[in-house]
Amino acid sequence: MRHEGVTNLSRRRLLGLGAATLVLGALLPSVPARAQAAAAVKPGTRVGAFLVIGPDGRFKILSPFVEGGQGIATGIAQTIGEELDVDPARFEVECAPPGPDYALIDGLRMTGGSYSTRSSYEPMRRLGATAREMMIRAAAARLKVPQASLTTQDGRVIHPPSGRAVPYGDLAAAALALEPATEVALRDPATFRWLGKPVARIDIRAKATGKAVYAIDLKVGGMLHAAVQHAPVLGTEPVRIANEAAVAAMPGVHGVHRLPGAVAVTADTWYRARKAVESAEVTWSEPPATGLDAVAADFSSVGLRAALAGHAGPGVPAEQAGDTAAAFAVAAKVIEAEYDAPYLAHGQLEPPSSIARFNSDGTLELWIPNQMPELFQSVAAQTAGLPPEKVMVHSPMLGGFFGRHFVYGPGNPFQQAILLAKATGRPVKVLWSREEEFKRDALRPLSFSRFRAAIGADGRPTAIAVRTAGEGPLGRYFGAGGDAGVDSSAVEGIVEKPYAIPNRSMDYVKVRHPVTIAFWRSVGHSMNDFFYESFFDEMADAGRQDPFRLRVELLRGKPRHLKLLETVAAMSGGWKRGPYDADGGKRARGVAMASPFGSETATIAEVSIEGGEVKVHHLWIAFDPGRVVNPAIVKAQVESAAALGVSATLFEELVYKDGVRQSHNFDDYPVLSRTAMPQVHVEIVESGEPMGGVGEPGLPGVPPAVVNAVAALTRRRVCSLPLAKTKFGV
Repeated sequence: MRHEGVTNLSRRRLLGLGAATLVLGALLPSVPARAQAAAAVKPGTRVGAFLVIGPDGRFKILSPFVEGGQGIATGIAQTIGEELDVDPARFEVECAPPGPDYALIDGLRMTGGSYSTRSSYEPMRRLGATAREMMIRAAAARLKVPQASLTTQDGRVIHPPSGRAVPYGDLAAAALALEPATEVALRDPATFRWLGKPVARIDIRAKATGKAVYAIDLKVGGMLHAAVQHAPVLGTEPVRIANEAAVAAMPGVHGVHRLPGAVAVTADTWYRARKAVESAEVTWSEPPATGLDAVAADFSSVGLRAALAGHAGPGVPAEQAGDTAAAFAVAAKVIEAEYDAPYLAHGQLEPPSSIARFNSDGTLELWIPNQMPELFQSVAAQTAGLPPEKVMVHSPMLGGFFGRHFVYGPGNPFQQAILLAKATGRPVKVLWSREEEFKRDALRPLSFSRFRAAIGADGRPTAIAVRTAGEGPLGRYFGAGGDAGVDSSAVEGIVEKPYAIPNRSMDYVKVRHPVTIAFWRSVGHSMNDFFYESFFDEMADAGRQDPFRLRVELLRGKPRHLKLLETVAAMSGGWKRGPYDADGGKRARGVAMASPFGSETATIAEVSIEGGEVKVHHLWIAFDPGRVVNPAIVKAQVESAAALGVSATLFEELVYKDGVRQSHNFDDYPVLSRTAMPQVHVEIVESGEPMGGVGEPGLPGVPPAVVNAVAALTRRRVCSLPLAKTKFGV
C-alpha cells in the first residue's frame, strides 16, 4: 500500500506520539483480522479500539462517530475524560476506521438518528473508567504501593502520602501488558466536573482559524480532479458526446468518461475539469417509462401528490386503538383535512466530494463524507469488485449532516470516484458543483396524509383516523417494513402521540418514489408532526376549544409533557393565542408538541404578516432530552434545528416538472435568510428519563407551531408547505 498524501500525514501524527504510545489493550488489528473477530467483539468494550495515550501527554480518541458540527467529538471527550480523569480539552478526536468495535447501535454503526451520545454514553464512561483503573494498577506496580493508596488528577496517577506523581504517558508500556478489569466503578454524578457542564467545543479553534480539514480540502499524491455533468432526467444515460475530441483536447484534461447517468472529465485541476465537462454536448437516452431511481418524462410533483391522494390500495395498520368506526357513528361533528409536504433538498454548505485510490497491494482507499463507514465500505467493495476487507474508508469531518451522507447510488459521488480511479489508474477526487448537487441530491420525500376526526358533544376529539401515503428512507435503504409492512420513517410523528384520544386508526400505504429519496433532519417527524399538530388545532377549533388548553386536558397523567407545556408557556410570558397588538401590528401564537428520537419538545411560535408574507418573530422551545452531557451544545443544536424548521416552513420546496428538477442552485431554491431568522429561546428540562436525541428534536415542533399561529392570525388554515406559496392578508 502506498502511503503518500493524506494517509502519510495521519500516520505520522500517530507515530509522533512516540514509541511508548499506549494503544490500550492492543494496537488495532488488521482489517481481515477485525472481520474474522467480528462475532467475538462486544461493541464498545475493547479499550484499545478507542483510546491512544502518548508519553508527551497527548490523548487521542478514535470515535465511533463522525463529527459534522453536532459536537460529538466534544461530547465523547467529556464522557471518556470524566471517567479517565483527563480534561476534555486535551483530547484529539478522529473518526475510527470500519470495524465491529464501533457497532454501538443495535449492531450497527452510524452517526445519525440523534443516537450518537445516547448510544455511547454508558459504554464510553465504562471505557474511560477501565483505562483509568489500568493506569492505577501500572502505577502501583511501579511505585510499589497499594492500589488503594493511589488517586488520579488530569492525566496523572498520584500517591498522596509521598507526593509522587506519574503521568499516564509514562505508564503506557506497563499498562499495555495488563488485562483490563471486567468490572470498574463509575464516578458518582454528583462529583462530575465536565459531564453536564457547558464545556467549550474542542474543535472550535480549528474551525475558527480555517485549520479544520473537510473532504473538500483533502488531496493525495498523483491525484486527478474530476467534474461531472449529470443527465437532466434520472435514469437516462449518455449516448453520444458530439464534441468529445474537442473536450479531450482542452488544457489540462486527462480524459473524458461515461458513467452511469453522467459524463465526467478528469483533469489536473477541478476548474479545468469543470469547464471541460460543462462544454460537453451530450445526447442522452430517452427517459424510461417508470422504475425505481428512474424518472418518467411526465413525472411531476403535482402528479405525485395527486397519485398519493388518490391511491386506492389497502393500507397497513400502523396504530390501532379502540373502535374508531363506532366513535365516528355517534360523533357530534366530523372534520376532515388533507396535508402534504414537498420534496426538500439538503442544501448543506459543503458540496459533495470523494477521493478514491487503488493501491499497489490490491486495496482500495477512500476518503468519503459519510454517516455509516461500514455501509459505505460494503457498497464500495461491490462497486470495485473487491472483498470488503480490501477497502479502507476514511471518514473526514462533515460540513453538515441532515441525513445527506447516509445514501449511496445516484445521490453520492463516491462510486463515481471509484469507477474513475479504476479507469485512469490514478487517484481521483470527484467534486460536484452546486448545480450538479441539486440535480442529484437525494431528497426528503414528498408526503401526503388524510385526516378525519370525530368531535364529541363536549368539544373534545373522541376518534382520529389517518391515512398516510408515500415512502420512507428506512424502507428504501434498510428494508424497514418490506413491501407489505409499515416503514416507521414514513409514519413517525403521526403514530404513538401522547394525547388521550381513545379511538385511533392510523394506516400506511406504501407508494414508491421514482426519485432518489433520503433522510432529512428529523426524518418523518419533519413533516408528520406538522400534519398531526396542525390538525390537532383544527380539532380544537371544531370543538370550540383553546388548542393549548385542549393539549393540557388530553395530557393529564403525562407529567413529562405537562411540564414542557407549563415551561414553554412561562418562557413566552404566558400563553395567549391572539390576534393581539404588538409593535404597531397584529400578531398571534401557535403551539405544538413533538416526541422525536426519545426526546420531548413543546414549541410556541409568534408570527405576523408583513407584505402578505409570514414573519416569524419568536420561537420558544422547551426541550426535554432526559439527561444532558453538554448543555451549551444541546442549546446550539436545538437552535440550529429550529432554523431549518423555519426555513422549510416558509421557503423550501424542490419541484419536479416534466421529469426534471426545477431548482438548480440557491438562486431558485430559497432558504432562510438572516433577516427572516426569528429569535429562538431554548430552555432545557432534564426529566431524568432515559437519554434521548438532541440534534433533530428541535425541528419538528416548529412547522406546526408557525402554521397554527398563522391560522390564529389570519383565520386561514394552510395544509401545504411552504408558506411562501400563499399570500396572506390580516
